Amino acid sequence: MSLHFDLATRIDETYGERLEGPAEVKLDALVVRLDNGVTLEARIAAPNAYAIAWAWGEAELRIDTAPVHKDLATFPNHLHAADGNLYHDPLTRCGAAPWDNLRAVIDCVLNDPLLEDRVSTASARS
Repeated sequence: MSLHFDLATRIDETYGERLEGPAEVKLDALVVRLDNGVTLEARIAAPNAYAIAWAWGEAELRIDTAPVHKDLATFPNHLHAADGNLYHDPLTRCGAAPWDNLRAVIDCVLNDPLLEDRVSTASARS
């Protein structure tokens, strides 16, 4: 079974009451709709290669591991915030189990979709 199918099963089991419907497995992604209006899309190729994006209203955020922002403390993983700035990744750890990283993001965005409690403007890089 593919990683995304396994993750979809775990999401449905863990967050069933907070989902608008079952997690959807697409060709190379997993789509989750939460009951607070967040739509999350995860593309996880490996523990060190992933992109987890979510939208809440007009706001779009993404954590990914593209190795292009070497000046951030969490390199290669980083956060593209709704304000357009780059931040240190406050939720995931590159190399951690995909379920652990995905669960950390879902747990947080259920209560704080914009990561306002996790992101400090002092750590922003335009």
